[in-house]
Amino acid sequence: MKISEFIDPKGIRLQVELASQSEAIDQLIALHDSVGNLNDVKGFKDAILAREAKGSTAIGNGIAVPHGKSAAVKKAGVVAMTCPAGVDYKSLDGKPSNLLFMIAAPDGAADTHLEVLSKLMTILMDQAFCQKLVGAKSVEEFLQFIDEKEAEKDGGAVSTPKSAASAKKIVAVTACPTGIAHTFMAAEALELKAKELGISIRVEKDGSGGAKDPLTEEEIADADAVIVACDKNIEMSQFDGKKVVIASTKDAIHTPQKLFEKADTAVVYHHTGAVTKRSDDGNESAGRKVYKHLMNGVSHMLPFVIGGGILIAIAFLLDDYEIDPANFGSNTPVAAWFKTIGGAAFDFMLPILAGFIAMSIADRPGLAVGFVGGALAKTGATFANPGGDVSSAFLGALVAGFAAGYIVLCLRKLFDKLPKSLEGIKPVLLYPLCGILIIGAVMCLINPVVGALNTWITGVLSGMGSGSAVALGILLGAMMATDMGGPLNKAAYVFGTAALAQQNEIGWMIMAAVMVGGMVPPIAIALATLIFPKKFTESERKAGPVNFIMGFSFITEGAIPYAAADPLRVIPSLMVGSGVAGALSMAFKCTLRAPHGGIFVFPLVGNWGQYLIALVVGSVVSCILLGVLKKKAEG
Repeated sequence: MKISEFIDPKGIRLQVELASQSEAIDQLIALHDSVGNLNDVKGFKDAILAREAKGSTAIGNGIAVPHGKSAAVKKAGVVAMTCPAGVDYKSLDGKPSNLLFMIAAPDGAADTHLEVLSKLMTILMDQAFCQKLVGAKSVEEFLQFIDEKEAEKDGGAVSTPKSAASAKKIVAVTACPTGIAHTFMAAEALELKAKELGISIRVEKDGSGGAKDPLTEEEIADADAVIVACDKNIEMSQFDGKKVVIASTKDAIHTPQKLFEKADTAVVYHHTGAVTKRSDDGNESAGRKVYKHLMNGVSHMLPFVIGGGILIAIAFLLDDYEIDPANFGSNTPVAAWFKTIGGAAFDFMLPILAGFIAMSIADRPGLAVGFVGGALAKTGATFANPGGDVSSAFLGALVAGFAAGYIVLCLRKLFDKLPKSLEGIKPVLLYPLCGILIIGAVMCLINPVVGALNTWITGVLSGMGSGSAVALGILLGAMMATDMGGPLNKAAYVFGTAALAQQNEIGWMIMAAVMVGGMVPPIAIALATLIFPKKFTESERKAGPVNFIMGFSFITEGAIPYAAADPLRVIPSLMVGSGVAGALSMAFKCTLRAPHGGIFVFPLVGNWGQYLIALVVGSVVSCILLGVLKKKAEG
């Protein structure tokens, strides 16, 4: 396939005057829409702006390549404009842009499409060629220049120098957040400069369709150095023991020679964790970083909560309450067996949460320090009573995880001043010894405060009247339907599992309200596609019944495609129904002793008949609101 096959002549405008970046984006999107590349103009614009928020796509030298990959794109395509006077597109070099290409790629775009689009990016690295495009007098001439350059590129691909046997050998990886434009432009810049300098190079491009030209173990082993020019996380363990230069795609595009010069004096990289932090972290907000660290802990904690929680719930199901109410769950040998195993899994919950939060912040050296902090939060150790007073529980483990991570980061900076001969003992001796000692002191200091706060919260929840309980149910249910897998949904679910860990009636009620709130959105969507079919497109109607399975399995994410397509109408409708379901669950005093499972754990639900009523009523409410609020679908 040729590049020109992706460019409809009607999607090219020459000699345009543009007043601003915003105007440029709107005109380029309008061109995409005019040639039939889009099925949702607003959705595609959102994707374009989201990419620009991560860093300007104006790469300098007068070129801007805004791009987006989204379900709003009907077919892959490119539109272009020339603006001889230039427009301020917030370019990386501070200069105006006079050649603009906008790429639209659908979700799940074929590898061949992405390969052709990547070829366009590489030919734009030739400044003389770009000037020819800016000076094109007609659309036909513009496309002719592209065809000629593509033929030249295909016939004269970058190759290794003739003296490859004796040339310096470099391997590199390039990657940008979307993997469409900057990934391939950075690779092209490195390859061209390597050819000029007589350096042998192999570049892996981590593109939207996956890794292209992946490096082999032999190539990495034979390389004199590695250049990692990436704007997102990549797997770094493969480069352990090699000289590594870490940079951004911007560095590779604009100053590739400097990267090759740095390769001569680069330090040897030693991998110390599962994921190495990349340069895009510096562009993230503090809130986003905190959320990522928290979710790393929660995602590793949930298997212990779910597996252990369901086993404990089975223990209650198999036990006989009448034998000894105070020992319910362990009165019979079979029940005691399930409860012991489930309890063992549950006991890991807080150390795992704190450990992996710390690891997200400080890499592997933070893991042991976080584990110990989480364990001390569980026991409630204090200076007066190291054996434990009042557990600081979930809140204490959160504090322990973040404290452990930043303690290790501080130790790293402090120990950087030590002689290099001590480098090898830092991760095995200095970080764990000093880190564990400090986190021990920190937890002994905060456990009494957080433990007292937990005691107060438990007392307030236990003493809630029916009105307060219903209000809490509304809040938790609505949160589960707000972003369906996002921060608010996760916050409600984590609150529910933390309450469940207390193993008391109010905690079980909270968990029940959380789960029913999360089951409503997909079920309501499925009902609405059957009852109000004209409100949904043909593809939405076909996928609708699948959401019954998703909802009954407590997989809230099944509603996401529908919410994304019409958020202003769908999300409020789902929030109301989920809030109603959560309120009824609380009002009926339904309880749930398992943290997940949907209808498969209904035998473990207290007042399961009324719980089913709450689920049905909440789903019907959302379904009716969807039928009232949604407009008639076009397709």
